[in-house]
Amino acid sequence: MNMTNKFHILHLWDELERAAEVGLYKRLYASDKPFHIYGVYSYPQCYYGVAFAVNATVRTNLDNFENLRELKITLTSDNLLVVLLLDPEKKDIFSALCENLISTVIDIDSETKRIKNVLDQLLRWKEMFEKSHSNELSAAEQQGLFGELVFLQKCLSRPDIDYCQVLRSWVGVDAALQDFVFDNRAVEVKTTSASNPQKVIINGERQLDETFFEKLILFHCIVAISGSEGESLPQKINEIQSIIRDDNTALALFNAKLFEVGYYERHQSLYDSRFYQIRKENFYHISDSFPRIKENELREGVSGVKYSVSLDSCNEYLIPENQIFV
Repeated sequence: MNMTNKFHILHLWDELERAAEVGLYKRLYASDKPFHIYGVYSYPQCYYGVAFAVNATVRTNLDNFENLRELKITLTSDNLLVVLLLDPEKKDIFSALCENLISTVIDIDSETKRIKNVLDQLLRWKEMFEKSHSNELSAAEQQGLFGELVFLQKCLSRPDIDYCQVLRSWVGVDAALQDFVFDNRAVEVKTTSASNPQKVIINGERQLDETFFEKLILFHCIVAISGSEGESLPQKINEIQSIIRDDNTALALFNAKLFEVGYYERHQSLYDSRFYQIRKENFYHISDSFPRIKENELREGVSGVKYSVSLDSCNEYLIPENQIFV
């Protein structure tokens, strides 16, 4: 199915909304799969949702999803795991979240594993929707997000680019090991400031392990932070939104990615007075003897490594920006 111009689940919701009478209605998402995923719509409440068929033998514990503010998650008598959005104003963001969830489970053959993945993702959604009413990003999280957006903007500004494909490559928001993965290539983004801008922290033995990719790049963005000079986080976000404004699917996907990373529109004023001025940008090709720890170098029983790298000794690995995708 082609979802380039519009999310498929939005099509289903529109069809269900036009035909709805009182009750919960569903329409099959894909007919070529041995299991069933549905777009669902509840009328007259105007709740949009997604549903997954569950075999009665699969254990489905929903105790963690009681009394949610913006989501309703239930298991129906005919064994459908139904996820409904209670706030129609978040329809576009929710559609992008649903598409992302469906894409991660639609090709899993094991129903037990598939439903486990769905429940794990729903736990993340629960945390995201709860946080959207309270917590703001920490200063470190804001800085890290700014650096990722700097690189994202570079990607979106390339000629003849598929915006949605680029946005789907931004996987750091999904807790992936690297921030961007393009097929068999990956980019890890590190943003530093303050007194030791050349020191970057590496989280895990696989973050700078190029074994898993044809090419692994470290993008290092050095910023100065002030209360007036440079660009704020909301300004950078507005710039990216203006680039993709004519592609509704890409715009919804971008806003959903921001939601996943913990940036909520209602908190925008909290980020208006912190400005980032880019001092330097460097791209390092991770290869050969670049100073890092690789998974196959660890002794048995050692994992979860966290360490720092001084990039001022890595100049031989510098490459120009135009070689990232070559």
